Amino acid sequence: MILNMTMKTCICIAGMPASGKTTAALRLSEKLGIAMLSKDEIKEKLFDRIGFQSRQEKVQLGLAAMEILYYAAERCLAAGQSVILENNFEDLSRPGLQALQERTSCRMITILFDGETRAVYERFVKRDQSPTRHRGHVVNDRYPEVGAPAEVKTLSFDAFEQSIEQRGYRRFSIGTLIPVDCTDPARIDVERLAQQIRERMDA
Repeated sequence: MILNMTMKTCICIAGMPASGKTTAALRLSEKLGIAMLSKDEIKEKLFDRIGFQSRQEKVQLGLAAMEILYYAAERCLAAGQSVILENNFEDLSRPGLQALQERTSCRMITILFDGETRAVYERFVKRDQSPTRHRGHVVNDRYPEVGAPAEVKTLSFDAFEQSIEQRGYRRFSIGTLIPVDCTDPARIDVERLAQQIRERMDA
């Protein structure tokens, strides 16, 4: 079912890393007929086109990706089109999204992916060690790499848990909140989630 709502909506797919956000966002985009923008995908384009020579430069590319995400979202909303934004939204993300809402007068919906921390952490480690994971996400000193690929340094569970708390992944919300249990990704009912979004967009 393709949506054609008169009130434009910004749907934020939020939650901790490796919680299944990107997969769900792509499926929701297809089911709802709404464009999906991913910060990580933008970062990968910047990694490949510009690269980085230090952790500081990598951080700057991340900030640039966020600005591009908001710019593209604003252009969609200004044209009367709803949009899906996928990112590890955190406490620091709220002002940027609030400004986007004020500039475009859009409705905001947050889909918050959360689950058992240990289960998500295990997926996080497996993802970083996967050969299909973009290397720009897992190395900090230099990309493209020179010579043999550097060994992936796995974040400890304690550090992962601390980062979640400090950044506020679990408490992030703007607009209407729809929580999703991501402990077992296979049990996420995307069709039901799409229907929940439709109902809120119809309200």
